Amino acid sequence: MAKKNIMGKQLRFMFIVQGEGRGHLTQAISLAAILRRNGHEVVEALVGKSRSREVPEFFYQKMNTSVLSYDAPSFVFKKNKKHLDMLKTVIYNMTPQRMKRYGDSIELIHKRIKEHKPDLVVNFYELLPGLTHLRFRIDIPFVNIGHQYLMRHPGYAHGKGEAQNLMTLRLHALLSSIGASKILALSFYPMKHYPNERIVVVPPLLRPEVLELTPTKGDYILGYMLNQGYEDEVREWHNKHPEVKLHFFWDKKDAPKTLVVDDTFTLHKIDDELFLKYMADCQGYITTAGFESVCEAFYLDKPVMMIPAHIEQEINAADAASIQGGIIGDSFDLSRLFAYMKEERTFAEKDFQEWVRSAEKMFIEQLTSLVES
Repeated sequence: MAKKNIMGKQLRFMFIVQGEGRGHLTQAISLAAILRRNGHEVVEALVGKSRSREVPEFFYQKMNTSVLSYDAPSFVFKKNKKHLDMLKTVIYNMTPQRMKRYGDSIELIHKRIKEHKPDLVVNFYELLPGLTHLRFRIDIPFVNIGHQYLMRHPGYAHGKGEAQNLMTLRLHALLSSIGASKILALSFYPMKHYPNERIVVVPPLLRPEVLELTPTKGDYILGYMLNQGYEDEVREWHNKHPEVKLHFFWDKKDAPKTLVVDDTFTLHKIDDELFLKYMADCQGYITTAGFESVCEAFYLDKPVMMIPAHIEQEINAADAASIQGGIIGDSFDLSRLFAYMKEERTFAEKDFQEWVRSAEKMFIEQLTSLVES
């Protein structure tokens, strides 16, 4: 049973979530749990899905509310399926047929907001809600959440320069936050707020299950590869080091839930509870540098190696490496991770854990302050 909230009024929230990858989805699950613990309600979650991704089953199970998906712009990767092709991404999404689909999605978002009449809409870095607000001028507070919004903070040291990919990333951050009353920028570490851009710097949104884990040091390496192009690299390394136990998670559409390659290499379809179980007990973690899973590894004090697949992940990786939390590579060469695991780490995990544990109080204060009692 939800406890009485500090305002004495139950607020109704609606979530709109980018469905690309796992991070934004788990952030939404975490925030929904925080809101319910504080006496509020999440009336619905809309998820923007791309051509190549499915909304994972764990999201439907954990959100405990109605979940609807809609067509949203998607990324296109290069032929090796590892790195983002920004030009092809733009061309793919700008065809008349797809633009019509996105227009229909904007209509759907507006319709669901009108139907539910939430007190506040929370947007987890999805592009179309900003365009919905631009078209319909919705008279409900919008709050945007995402690590990417730190690029708009003058004190943030990463994501600088004028490269085309950076400009596109900044454009996405700008368009997605059209009409936002407040922007909650997730960060690995505390920073001053930046009122000029309505930016409040907040801790990562890790789920209670993560905070309750007691990590151990098992006998295997955990991996997460969102893009299938990395599979060949992992298999090649495994063939040279068959004695090393590997558990990798991926989101290949037609893959079985568990694919046992051999006695020491297993591929798992994305399963959030299982992923956390393996994270808690792994020796080290190798990933394509999504913000959320890197935060989980940091909280559990696991050595991390990051292989960015696109500019957004390059920024994540540089940021994480700047606090001595992990190293950056250009391929899934696990030998580098093993070398790093032998080094003395200087990462301040206690400070990071304290920052993460301050999240609930900060999010409740920042969200409820936008709605009059």
